[in-house]
Amino acid sequence: MNVHLSSHTLRQYKRVRRLLETLDPAGEPWAVVSPGSKEPRGDIIVFPGSFNPPTTAHLAMLKQARKVASRQGGRWRVYVAISKQIVDKETVERMTLLDRVVLLERVLKKHVKHAGILLLNRGLYVEQARGIHAAFPEVRRLSFLVGFDKIVQIFDPHYYADREAALRELFALAHLLVAPRGSDGERELRELLARPENRPYARYVQPLPLAEEYRAISSTRVRQGADSRLREVPEEARDFILRTRPYSNPELDLYGEWVRALQELLD
Repeated sequence: MNVHLSSHTLRQYKRVRRLLETLDPAGEPWAVVSPGSKEPRGDIIVFPGSFNPPTTAHLAMLKQARKVASRQGGRWRVYVAISKQIVDKETVERMTLLDRVVLLERVLKKHVKHAGILLLNRGLYVEQARGIHAAFPEVRRLSFLVGFDKIVQIFDPHYYADREAALRELFALAHLLVAPRGSDGERELRELLARPENRPYARYVQPLPLAEEYRAISSTRVRQGADSRLREVPEEARDFILRTRPYSNPELDLYGEWVRALQELLD
C-alpha cells in the first residue's frame, strides 16, 4: 500500500508516537497532553475510552457534558483520554493506539472545538484520576464522563484488591457524569446507585441527559457491523476506515499493509 501523508500529518504521527513511548503501564499513574492540546488546569471533564473508532455518540456525549457542566458554573475544559492500558479491551488490536490518537485529533478539531486529548498509562479510573492530578497540579475539579457500562465496571469489586479504599480515593479526586444506555438507562442507573454497597457514593454521580438516537451506538457495534454502521461515525473516521479497512477480514490484511507502510515513513 502506498501511504501519502502531508508533512504536517507525518510530524503529528511522530510527536504522538514519541509521547506514547514515554508512558509506562507498569509505572506510577501519569498523564501527558497530546500535541496541539492545552495543558489541563482549573475545572476539566475527561472522557476516557478506547475510541476504536470514535463515534457520533462520543461527540454527542462530549458536547452534552460541556453544556451540563457550564450550568454548574466555572469554565470547564473537555478532554478525551486514551490509555496504553485499557481495562477489558486488551485484546482489541485494530486500529492501533497511534492511529486512534491522530484520528481523534482530526475529529475533535472539526466537531468539538477546543477539546483536548490526554494520554494515560493506567486503566482503572482511580489510577487515571491519580495520574491526572499528579501530572497537572493546577487541575481543581475533575469529572469523568462515562457510559453506563463503565460505571458498572467502576463499582465491580472484581477490579480491586480493596474496593472501598479504591472508591473512596476515586471520589475524593473526581466526580462522574454518566450517560445512559437504552430507553431504561436512567432507571438502571438509579437502581445501581440504590444498592447498599453503592449508596455512599451516589452523591458523586450525576446522570447526563443524552438523546435516544445515540444511546445504542458503540464502537463495538461499528467494528462488528463494518460498512453497514459507518453512518454512526464522523466523516473523518469513516474516510479512514474505508481507506485502511481496520475491521475487515484479517486475511486481506489491508490494514496491516497500512501499518507497515506508515511505520516505514516514521522510522
